[in-house]
Amino acid sequence: DNEINMSHGGGNNTINITQEGKDGYVGYTSAWGSGASWGGDLDGDSNSLLVKQLCNQSTCGGDRFEFHIKGDSNDVEFYQGYTVTAGGVASSDTVEHGGHSIILDIHGSSNTFLGSQRSNNSGHEHSNITNIYGSNNDVYTRQEYNQDKTINLTINNSNNDVDLIQGGNASHSATITLSGSYGTDLDLTQYSSTAQSYSLTQTCQTSGGCSVAVTQN
Repeated sequence: DNEINMSHGGGNNTINITQEGKDGYVGYTSAWGSGASWGGDLDGDSNSLLVKQLCNQSTCGGDRFEFHIKGDSNDVEFYQGYTVTAGGVASSDTVEHGGHSIILDIHGSSNTFLGSQRSNNSGHEHSNITNIYGSNNDVYTRQEYNQDKTINLTINNSNNDVDLIQGGNASHSATITLSGSYGTDLDLTQYSSTAQSYSLTQTCQTSGGCSVAVTQN
């Protein structure tokens, strides 16, 4: 019962999708609906999309990767049921129940997005809502270990470098909005056995960009 439901337009796009287990979904997002009528859910030229979803238990929560990408030369990789490093090395183990979800909407060019979500227990599910508008963003995000974890990230301007990791056996949440005339370099880590939350609304008006680093353990 895995499903892929998507359309694409443009040329020279590369799409790699792997789903292992059951009840996985990759395709257009319920938030916007199908983009088939206006060019495709993946529209533009020279985009690269790689999605891997894994559930290796008899009962799977059903991973969902929902996307809408319109633009050129975007590079998106995302792994559910895996842990991925900043260098793109993905690893898994023998206990992954699935149930994670991401809604992704990228407009613009030359973005790089690499992330993963995984846990070890049934019903411990992570979610990620990412909206990126603009170009030259480099985002690495990772959620791992047990208890529900949530990321809401919106980037509306160019030249950001974001590294966001949430781990530990507790429920963490992060709500991040980056905007302004210049980019913000954000490094956020929440890694604890007690629940952590962080919210940031950043409007950078500093020539040369801004920088924010937060660690909560």
